[in-house]
Amino acid sequence: MAVALTDLPAGRRVVIDDRDIALADNIRHKHKFTLEALSPGAIVTMYGVTVGKATRAIPAGGIISVGNVAHATQSDDIQPGSKAWTPPDVTRFQGTTFDGFHRPDGSVGTANLWLVIPLVFCENRNIEVLRQCVADALGDDPYRDYKRMARQMLDGMLDDTLDGETSPDPFQAQAPRRFPNVDGVRFLTHTLGCGGTDDDAEALCQLLAGYICHPNVAGATILSLGCQKAQIQMLKAAVARRDPQQLRTVDYFDQQSSPSEEALIRNALQSIFDGLAAADRIRRQPAPLAKLTLGVECGGSDGFSGISANPLVGGVVDRLVALGGSGMLAEFPELCGVEHELVARCVDAAVAERFRGLMQAYQRHAAAVGADFSMNPSPGNIRDGLITDAMKSAGAAKKGGDGPVVDVLDYTEPHRRPGLSLLCTPGNDVESTTALAGSGANLIVFTTGLGTPTGNPVTPVLKIASNSELATRMRDIIDFDAGPIVRGERTIDELAEELLTLCLEVASGRHRSQAQRLSQHDFIPWKRGVSL
Repeated sequence: MAVALTDLPAGRRVVIDDRDIALADNIRHKHKFTLEALSPGAIVTMYGVTVGKATRAIPAGGIISVGNVAHATQSDDIQPGSKAWTPPDVTRFQGTTFDGFHRPDGSVGTANLWLVIPLVFCENRNIEVLRQCVADALGDDPYRDYKRMARQMLDGMLDDTLDGETSPDPFQAQAPRRFPNVDGVRFLTHTLGCGGTDDDAEALCQLLAGYICHPNVAGATILSLGCQKAQIQMLKAAVARRDPQQLRTVDYFDQQSSPSEEALIRNALQSIFDGLAAADRIRRQPAPLAKLTLGVECGGSDGFSGISANPLVGGVVDRLVALGGSGMLAEFPELCGVEHELVARCVDAAVAERFRGLMQAYQRHAAAVGADFSMNPSPGNIRDGLITDAMKSAGAAKKGGDGPVVDVLDYTEPHRRPGLSLLCTPGNDVESTTALAGSGANLIVFTTGLGTPTGNPVTPVLKIASNSELATRMRDIIDFDAGPIVRGERTIDELAEELLTLCLEVASGRHRSQAQRLSQHDFIPWKRGVSL
């Protein structure tokens, strides 16, 4: 197949690899067309892997669509470690550091945050009370500008004078930060903690422990109702496994044991303000790039993602790994069809077997409820050229670069080894980014072709547009434009160095990503049901 970079009319002749082809259909940009005639049952390949099977005859130059191609994969008997890797030239970055927050356990954060977390959904209202109280006390309201806009709109509707004068601004200018070395307080809410299975409660506690012990987190305030399934002792045990020396400050408050709601709120506020004061004593200091763990994610993908933004991010991962750092590639439903390529990159048989086992278990669980990985592509994916899950996966896997796979992690397991790890998560954008942060990613790079605002409460998220039209139209959520690759104006290697430089600026706190600027703090735990 070939990808149309611009809209191509039927009848136009194109020359690709010495093949002169007359297009049989109108081909929209981002969509694919055949380089040779395909008969029913013929295998369709892209990036060297099987991505579908023809369901009817397709002429040379014919468009690939859901009407003529179905999802199909092909697994080869590949030996772990059989794929060689030549690391990229990283001379430019040798000796480079970023300015981070050094934690007592040896990890380094790209941010310095205090967390406020409910153990159960019953405490979400109290979390919101604390959020509003702290925002008001610190003068740190992320929605100040929108509130001003709403007030001005309302004033304009009620103003009959029409004299053109603007109403007095009811909001004062932002006050100087009380705790200049702290990046803020993050208030998480969720819908779990009770009413589910023991495994649900355990998974939630493991995820929350990953956030509490995250390199970007100084400490946490935890609210519990008291009678819920996810008990305080469960969370304490999960935290102890990650922090056996109890180096993190974590304060627990139980509402059913408190004399009143006022007492609960007062004690929680005191915990937050004491925590902020302690966290403010930590300052950024230089750290080697080996202390960076880059989570990679895609969402709202299009037909250009696999040829621009995803391999660009893969180039950044390869460079970071070559410098001693780490990458984490997630979204197992979007690795369907490229398993054999990833197995060939696994450093040994044990790593490969863990990957196979987790993939097969996920697929069996989906099949048990009548679902399948082939259901993953969204209407937006299909509309913009990603016809099958295997086609989507072949491009999505490129975010992991070409380096060796050193480890495979199940959901909520912490990052353990430098290099590239695979993390079992669903393809759901927020569930997956939530998991990447929970496993220790201290920076996340997120590619998109259609546009998505996703962020994370504790880890900075950078958005990479696969095409320049998106980067221009949604510039308030996009951080980097991979479109010049599509136009042939820049190479992946050139832009990979630029993007890595931007990542280091964000990691050092010298540049805020758009998701940070918009206070996009998305947090959705995976209930381990069928989420594709």
